[in-house]
Amino acid sequence: MEGKQAQTLQSWGRRSVSVPLYLALFVLLIALLPVLTPLALLVDAVRGKRLATSRCLAFFAVYLVCEVAGILSATALWLASPLLGGLGSPRSVALHYGLQGWWAESLYRGTEIIYGLSREIDEGSSDPGRGPVIVLSRHASVGDTVIPAVYLSQRHGLRLRYVLKRELLWDPCLDLVGNRLQNYFVRRGTGDTAREAEGVARLLDGLGPKDGVLIYPEGTRFTPAKRDRVLERMARGSEQRLVTRAAGFQRVLPPRLGGTLALLDRNPGVDVLFCAHVGFDAASTFWHFWNGSLVGQTIRVRFWRVLASEIPKDRDARIDWLFGQWERMDAYVREKYPIA
Repeated sequence: MEGKQAQTLQSWGRRSVSVPLYLALFVLLIALLPVLTPLALLVDAVRGKRLATSRCLAFFAVYLVCEVAGILSATALWLASPLLGGLGSPRSVALHYGLQGWWAESLYRGTEIIYGLSREIDEGSSDPGRGPVIVLSRHASVGDTVIPAVYLSQRHGLRLRYVLKRELLWDPCLDLVGNRLQNYFVRRGTGDTAREAEGVARLLDGLGPKDGVLIYPEGTRFTPAKRDRVLERMARGSEQRLVTRAAGFQRVLPPRLGGTLALLDRNPGVDVLFCAHVGFDAASTFWHFWNGSLVGQTIRVRFWRVLASEIPKDRDARIDWLFGQWERMDAYVREKYPIA
C-alpha cells in the first residue's frame, strides 16, 4: 500500500508540472503564431530548405493541439467516471482506447499533411487485427511510436498494451491515458531486471482475441554509436556468443532479451507479429523536424506473423530465432531505406 501511495504522489507531482507546462506552451504558441509565422517564412527564404522552419512550427502547433485536446478529454473522462462505472469499467476503458487512437491518428495525419508524407503498407498474410498477439516493433524515431496505434489499433481494432520507458510519462497524454490502460512503463537503470521483466510479462494476463502486447526490443532508437555501445556491452556480458551475429546488423540494434523473452515465456501460445518500417529514420530526433529531412518521405510498413507453434521452446533456440527475425528486419530496412 505504501508503494502504491508513493507512486500516486509521484504521479500527481509530475502532473502538477507537466500539465500546466503544456497548457502554457499551447497558449503561448497560439498567441505568438501571428508573429512566428512570418518570421518562419522569412527564415525559410534564407535557408531554402523546402519551408522546413514553417513546417516545424506547424508540426509543434498540431502536437500541442493534440496534447491539449487529449488532456481536456482525459479530464472529462475522469469527471464522468462515476457515470461510466469507474475508470476501470469496460465502457471507460473503451473510451480511453478511442481517445488514444484519436490522438495517434490525428498526430500522424497532421504530420503527413505538414511534411508531405506518403505511405505504403504491406500486411501480406499477417492478419494484423487478430489477437491475442505479441507485437515486436522496430524503433528508429521519436515519431514512429504512433505507427502501431495507427495501423494496428485504428485500422484493425487491435487493443494494444504498451511497454514504454518511464521517461515518457512527462508527456501528459501518455501519463493520464496510459496509466488508466494496461501498459507498463519500464524503470531503466534500476538494476532490478527481474522485477521489470515480471511487470512486462504481466501484460499478457487476460489477453483477449482483440488484444496485443507491444514492445520495442531494441529499447532505444538506432544510431551507429548506440550499436557500437551495445556490442561492447554484449562482449563483456553473458551474450558473447551473439556478438558476431549482432555485429552484422547495419540499421537496427540487437534486440534486448529481457522483456521479449519474459513475454514469450509467460504465454508460449501467443503468436508474434513483427512490425518493420522505414521513413521516420529521417526524423530520429526533434532536431530533424526542423532541418527538413522528413519532407516528402514515404513511410513504408511491413508486418509478418510467426505462429506460436513455430517459435522454439528452448531458450537458446528461441534467442537464435529472435535474432533471425531481426536479421530479416535489418534486411528490410537496408532494402527500403538505403543510405549511401
